[in-house]
Amino acid sequence: MPNLVMEYSNSVDDRVNVQGLLEDLHQVAIQCGLFDIGSIKSRALRCHDWLIGDEADSVDFIHISFELLDGRSAEQKRELSRQLMEVLQQQAGHVRSLTINIRDMDRECFQKVIN
Repeated sequence: MPNLVMEYSNSVDDRVNVQGLLEDLHQVAIQCGLFDIGSIKSRALRCHDWLIGDEADSVDFIHISFELLDGRSAEQKRELSRQLMEVLQQQAGHVRSLTINIRDMDRECFQKVIN
C-alpha cells in the first residue's frame, strides 16, 4: 500500500522529464522488494504556488513523500530513501532543493476499498 507522491515546483517542468523521473522512482519502489507490486501507487503533483525561506518562489524543488504501512525496519526505510535520492540526483541534480520523507502509516487506522 505504499504511496509515492512527488511534489515539484512548476519551474522544474522545463528542465526535468517529470514523467520519466516518476516512472524511475516507481521502479525503485517495485525493485526494493518491500511491497506487493500491485499495491504501489505513484503520482506527481505540480505546485504553482510555493514559498521557501525569504527567497519566495525563486527556489525550485522536488519533494517526495513516501507513505507505507508500519512494520519496516529503520534500515529498510533508510535504504529506500537512499535509492530514491540517487535517482533524484541523477535526473534532477540541478534542482536546488531535493528532499524525501518516508513516513509510516498506522496499520490499525488505515482503510482501503477496492471495487
